[in-house]
Amino acid sequence: LTGLAMVTLVAASQKLGFTEGLSVLIPWAFFLGGIAQVMAAIYDFKHNNLFGSTAFAAYGLFWISMAATWLIKVGAFGTVLAEAFDIRQLGVVFVGYLIFSIFLTIASFKTNKALIAIMILIDVLFIGLAMDSFKMGEYWHSIAACTELIISLIGFYAAGAALLNKTYGRTILPLGSGIWK
Repeated sequence: LTGLAMVTLVAASQKLGFTEGLSVLIPWAFFLGGIAQVMAAIYDFKHNNLFGSTAFAAYGLFWISMAATWLIKVGAFGTVLAEAFDIRQLGVVFVGYLIFSIFLTIASFKTNKALIAIMILIDVLFIGLAMDSFKMGEYWHSIAACTELIISLIGFYAAGAALLNKTYGRTILPLGSGIWK
């Protein structure tokens, strides 16, 4: 969750115009958003957590792919790929991840309220990113940016709660139980 929280914070800062460019975002997306979440997926898989392993693997690979996509966009792999970059293809990726995320959102109803909120917001984020990629209105970029910032804040809270609650063996920061048993 720390990887999710950190990389969405950096990405939101760029979308909101607090920062510029992709030079810092690319390595954070690759390492903390990507590799760290894939490592978390392996850990959750070993502990029979299907939801965690599926979500962390899928979103970790998403961030690695986004880092590579941004490298293509800025010409790191040559001008041929950069000139052929079609933002609408990225919109199709976002639609695909939205479909997948809806299933994860339904599954999250058995986890806790923090993860439920994150998953619902990820669905909204993918809608905003897709609509922005398809040039369906300028406000979609702002919706995606604000949603990403909120995901980051809830992600930091959930990561902190998991750490503190486990360390102290009691609830320090409540996460709330799931809504489905």
